[in-house]
Amino acid sequence: MDKNSQLYKTRQKYISHPLQGFGAYLVYWLFALMPVDMASNFGGWLLRTIGPKVGQSKKARNNLVRAFPEKSETEIDAIITGMWENLGRSAGEIPHIHKMKPGGERIEIVGAEHALVTKDDGKPGLFFTGHIGNWEVSMCIASVLDMHMMSVYRAPDNPWVDNLFMRARKTFKGELVRKGPDGARKLTRFMKDGGHACMLVDQKMADGIAVPFFGRDAMTAPALAQFAIKYDAPIIPVRVERIKGANFRMTFYPALDVAKTGNRHDDILAIMTEVNATLESWIRERPEQWLWVHRRWPN
Repeated sequence: MDKNSQLYKTRQKYISHPLQGFGAYLVYWLFALMPVDMASNFGGWLLRTIGPKVGQSKKARNNLVRAFPEKSETEIDAIITGMWENLGRSAGEIPHIHKMKPGGERIEIVGAEHALVTKDDGKPGLFFTGHIGNWEVSMCIASVLDMHMMSVYRAPDNPWVDNLFMRARKTFKGELVRKGPDGARKLTRFMKDGGHACMLVDQKMADGIAVPFFGRDAMTAPALAQFAIKYDAPIIPVRVERIKGANFRMTFYPALDVAKTGNRHDDILAIMTEVNATLESWIRERPEQWLWVHRRWPN
């Protein structure tokens, strides 16, 4: 490591990360002091007001124009504003997620029977969702099914912020593992022993495989399909929608029906094509609830 890189890492560890962490904790506790509806409304108003003016909105606009060439500029603007509002609401709700009971007034559950068939079948099972609605609500999946589960997540670079998210996810019924080699080894052992896992699969993976998404190839992580093939595990789609304010619907769908040919490469591509098509159909229905600022496609 050269001197400049070492200096940058030192500044990051002792100055920038703690400052960012302090700001994140301050916002977290501010939202925590509010009732959940107030926190959701305030967070939504704040980012709806500020978000469309920041540079990230240009990235969202480019993605939206390519995904929806038929939509007018006014429609695109409305989606961007709605996206920021949804993100702000989600931030405001994070300190309150642990209070939201699946099946209660905040989280409606639909189609749980599709997931429960995998609970006692003696085989491992896989669930997937995306950064739609408030994706932190997907931490309730294991509780809904009363099932020990492993969830794979991408940790923030800032350990302070990572600790804050882990605090918010403290009621998760299972084990949270970071993406990476260690996480992959843990998940492999868990699946081999018949475990069930949940993954968010809508982010770009630079060394993934090219899979169609909104009419363009998107580099997609193949792990979901690889595990499904290796352990003959069913893949259950799970959708979290924001219905109104801080109220959600979690829908479990029947397992994907993808014919396996025995050609591993082709089967992985077929499975992930179906996965991306499923995510795309959800996003098309409620485009303002997806995080369009992702670098999902090549420039």
